[in-house]
Amino acid sequence: MSNKIRIKDIAERAGVSVGTVDRILHKRPNVSVTAREKVEKVLEEINYQPNMYASALAYNKSYTFHVLMPKHESEAYWQEIEEGVSEACEARRDFHVDVIFVFYERSDEKSFSQAFDSVINNGPNGVIVVPSDLKTTKRYTDILHERDIPFVLLDSYMPTLRPLCFIGQDSIKSGYFAARMLMLIANNEKKIMLMRLTRNGRVTSKQQENREVGFRRYMEEHFPHIEVVDMEMPIESDNSIYDGILDVFFNTNTDIQHCITMCSKAHIVGEYLIKHGKRNVQIMGYDMVEKNVECMKKGSISFLIAQHAFVQGYSSLDKLFRAIVLRQSVTPVNYMPIELITKENMDFYKRSQI
Repeated sequence: MSNKIRIKDIAERAGVSVGTVDRILHKRPNVSVTAREKVEKVLEEINYQPNMYASALAYNKSYTFHVLMPKHESEAYWQEIEEGVSEACEARRDFHVDVIFVFYERSDEKSFSQAFDSVINNGPNGVIVVPSDLKTTKRYTDILHERDIPFVLLDSYMPTLRPLCFIGQDSIKSGYFAARMLMLIANNEKKIMLMRLTRNGRVTSKQQENREVGFRRYMEEHFPHIEVVDMEMPIESDNSIYDGILDVFFNTNTDIQHCITMCSKAHIVGEYLIKHGKRNVQIMGYDMVEKNVECMKKGSISFLIAQHAFVQGYSSLDKLFRAIVLRQSVTPVNYMPIELITKENMDFYKRSQI
């Protein structure tokens, strides 16, 4: 009943004009206290729930959301996030919603700052932020708070930034889970390799850092006798350099048969293993990107943990839309499932589950 009742019906029950009810429902000024009390009493009696979609369409306002995210290759995890955001935007075109992507170089504070400056200068209605380090990101999210611009954190959760909400995995639990799954097949090993994707000697994301924390925590608790051998892989390198690094590593560590990485680049090792016929070695990693899938089919990748990147992107824009356009409350922390993918179940993985 509450969704079908007309403004005229409310006005008659409250003994006021239709115009007065309309002003109250849309939070406009120039309404007496007495009239407001009468209308609000009727609204409470009938449990009135406004049709926010209809109201937003009638308002006929345009909205621009910005997405601040790392530059990426066409097949990578970030591409799926971008596609998810774009599809969510397209589904809301009737509400005059538009999205602008702004990219920065990972692990480059200057690039991140310049990109965020651009976002702020354009005055968006809302922002989706893939954060840099906490200190640098906070400098800019404080400005968003000052200007009452809501923002969603994607990929890495930093609660002290006070976002509208967060969407992504619990990275520490994810790393812990990854270690547990790896050790189902590597529990008799003396050493395992941890590939760390780095730029200028630093891991390329807070998410990877947190996964590594969870991974090492599990290993220390359950397999303290197994040595974790780090291998740094510079993100700016090409395949010939990767091959050289891996040649040195495997020639030095001939007894390693199981590897893991906390990023979507497991295929760097996977492709090397296939190329050099190392059928007794496997790597575990993250994300159902095309190159990882091909390596899993050929047996060089043991497990992948899916993050549902498309869903993350879609949901992040949807949260902004609901909060800003529909003025609805949204869930502050939205953890994505930690889904284990193997060669046997990979064909059942669904990229989009909206």
